[in-house]
Amino acid sequence: MLILNKTAGVFFKPSKRKICEFLRNFNYHPGKLFLHKVVLGIETSCDDTAAAVVDETGDVLGEAIHSQTQVHLKTGGIIPPVAQQLHREHIARIVQEALSASQVSPSELSAVATTVKPGLALSLGVGLSFSLQLVAQLRKPFIPIHHMEAHALTVRLTSAVDFPFLALLISGGHCLLALARGVSDFLLLGQSLDIAPGDMLDKVARRLSLMNHPECSAMSGGEALEHLAKQGNKLSFDLKPPMQRAKNCDFSFSGLQHVVDKLVMQKEKEEGREQGQLLSAAADIAAAVQHTVACHLARRTHRAILFCRQRDLLPQKDAVVVASGGVASNLYIRKALGVVMNATECTLLCPPPSLCTDNGIMIAWNGIERLRAGLGVLHETEGIRYEPKCPLGVDISRDVAEAAIKIPRLKMEI
Repeated sequence: MLILNKTAGVFFKPSKRKICEFLRNFNYHPGKLFLHKVVLGIETSCDDTAAAVVDETGDVLGEAIHSQTQVHLKTGGIIPPVAQQLHREHIARIVQEALSASQVSPSELSAVATTVKPGLALSLGVGLSFSLQLVAQLRKPFIPIHHMEAHALTVRLTSAVDFPFLALLISGGHCLLALARGVSDFLLLGQSLDIAPGDMLDKVARRLSLMNHPECSAMSGGEALEHLAKQGNKLSFDLKPPMQRAKNCDFSFSGLQHVVDKLVMQKEKEEGREQGQLLSAAADIAAAVQHTVACHLARRTHRAILFCRQRDLLPQKDAVVVASGGVASNLYIRKALGVVMNATECTLLCPPPSLCTDNGIMIAWNGIERLRAGLGVLHETEGIRYEPKCPLGVDISRDVAEAAIKIPRLKMEI
């Protein structure tokens, strides 16, 4: 029996008949073995339905994704019941496409890995229910995946990265700094105290009505803001990075968003524009906001590096810092982090943009990592549940704050 979180609402449970129909679409050979460990990864934590098949050598054998971006752009944000229904409609097709592209039959899978935490409850429920029905029919192991762990470990698919390394995970729903010491061994150094940077950038883009800009109409909020910022002057407005006096590795973006809202309102009055109309200062505001967010992320990352070195948690030279998550696709933010890397003699590694946003590949790869390490591989799934809110690793952010490390001022010449 599944134990459900009370916030989950109606739990989507595909019928046994539908799963059997799904499996009949394949050239099904019970008992056939594949040469390598092969994992099917399923991701439905937010608004993308994604699946992929990855083997233990790191080869991506097949993948498929259905994006809900255009639907949610029209509603001005993600509506959980809408996201849930779209996941329901597309999950079987997406998994089938990923398996078909891989030319791996379901019987050849070593395990199925699925995001179960954190994320939108209604979305997580769809992926978990489908996966549990699938592994029950196939009699395969199930590997529950922490979404942020998957983001952190994706870099090990694309680069030869050993533990330990520092991970900055930035997206529309999350913002944290963690030291990765092993596949399932993380120390949390700091996290956002309010909203995530991707959420903040999306809200600023909506407040600037960038959907009405001819160059940005088909872009997500964060993409539109980054695109328009290239045309603006970041120094036109003096926006202060948040929490400058707090000597910790936590983040905050809600105060900056409030300041920007007031700024946009002021410019609308000055230019005689109604809300929804494009401002002539939109590009400058976008550039200033992006620069301020980048500086905030860079300064907290700088302190995390110094703290880890002080405690001998990272090598004194040639330490690796990984930036992942949707916001890590922002090239301006990567350049700001590059300034810190130069000052601290660290190496910044980022997965390619397609692997920074939510995808099935990172889930399948996390499954491979856990399968190799023998961690969290379940042969019994009774009682497994999804968790909309879940921390990553052991929280040592208080130790970071007590260390009160001062960081040198760097010129962010980007």
